[in-house]
Amino acid sequence: MKTMDTAVALVQAYLHVNGYFTVAEYPVLEAMNRDNYRTLTDIDLLAYRLPHAGGLVPAKQRGAKQPVAAHLTDPILGVSEGGPDLLIAEVKEGRAVLNQGARSPGVLKSVLVRFGCCRLADLDDIVAPLMHRGHVRTKSGSTIRLVAFGSAVTDQSGGYLAVPLDHVVGFLQTHLQSHWSYLRQAQIKDAAFGFLVALEKARRAGMHGAVDQVQLRAHSSDREVRA
Repeated sequence: MKTMDTAVALVQAYLHVNGYFTVAEYPVLEAMNRDNYRTLTDIDLLAYRLPHAGGLVPAKQRGAKQPVAAHLTDPILGVSEGGPDLLIAEVKEGRAVLNQGARSPGVLKSVLVRFGCCRLADLDDIVAPLMHRGHVRTKSGSTIRLVAFGSAVTDQSGGYLAVPLDHVVGFLQTHLQSHWSYLRQAQIKDAAFGFLVALEKARRAGMHGAVDQVQLRAHSSDREVRA
């Protein structure tokens, strides 16, 4: 079984928190001669979000505290609640750029048809502006966008949204700290997000341990003064 790239796993966790369903490392095939095919490219992440996706923690009893809207969308993603949102994303440990394959008309058409975003008859009218502007809105009201994640964002004029990985990490950490009261008790199956939860638990345990040591020393000093 192929292990998912670490950076891809991190961005996938980020998109999950933002209300997206994801498919990682989606292969696009190309027909050769006769019955031969080859993998043309892999799309790192395809992410689909329904409008008004949020978070709700149900209460077991009446009157119990019930957090609402636990998953607020990161403003940097520029999500519109007017319809579904499909992201075609590449993830780089270096500069945030799109592979040539991710901007190929054939690749984009294959992805859009596979995920039912538009009719075959509308493909050309959708793919052309998507390649040029990095985003397009379909007749059915769906938004389709190209996104690149990377350690460095040097240019935002490349015809797609670019998001730095340090922002991704910071958003996840802030989300954890803001909703720690119930996330600390959740069974996190996502490997990347679960690792961040483990780090946060260790950090908080270390802080509590340091406070206990300070209090112990203060108590010992107080007893020595009284003696």
